[in-house]
Amino acid sequence: MIKISYDFHIHSCLSPCGDEDMTPANIAGMAAVKELDVIAVTDHNSCRNCPAVMSMVEKYDIIAIPGMELCTLEEVHVLCLFATLSDAMDFDAYVASKLIKIPNNEQIFGSQKIYNAVDQCIGEEPYLLVNATEISFDQLDGIMKQFHGIYIPAHIDKNSNSLLSNLGFIPPDARFTCAEVKDISHISDLLQSNPYLSQCKIITNSDAHSLAYINEPVNFLQVKERSIEGVLEALR
Repeated sequence: MIKISYDFHIHSCLSPCGDEDMTPANIAGMAAVKELDVIAVTDHNSCRNCPAVMSMVEKYDIIAIPGMELCTLEEVHVLCLFATLSDAMDFDAYVASKLIKIPNNEQIFGSQKIYNAVDQCIGEEPYLLVNATEISFDQLDGIMKQFHGIYIPAHIDKNSNSLLSNLGFIPPDARFTCAEVKDISHISDLLQSNPYLSQCKIITNSDAHSLAYINEPVNFLQVKERSIEGVLEALR
């Protein structure tokens, strides 16, 4: 087994809440400075900065997993990670068709910038990405199998936009195998009140919206091989 450091929840400047200096090149560079082995940029309801991020990390020998932070119909935030960029971009198109279309007001919510592989801004997303989609949480197991990905309920210990805060419980037919907590010190209470979580791998990430908050190498995962598939297999 190989021990790797990770941060699977990072927002680029495509997320309206992300700082404008969270460009793909800056994220890759900061991940290298902090000596992370694997990252995932998970913008709200979009994967469109994943191609640039995956290109940028190549020179640093960092694994970048294409991902998204999906906002479900119930406004539950869920990390979605994919085996290939092609699968991620297919999922991106699917989510775009299910996004409730509200024009973004940049002065209120912030800009939503899309970058290319040489870190140039090539456009902006016109519709607000932090909005809910028409995808319900109970649909995710089937949908993610279709797109060869895994889904991870995000920051389940938070009092907003989490599975436990918005639904109030873990659905009895839940099939997810990994969950994210914001504060790992909450895990004992969560396990006691939600026995389903004892079957899951529990991870914690930065949820970084600015470069300084990308994690140091403090969280680790044991994988059989140092690859995207190796990481996804460990999370499954």
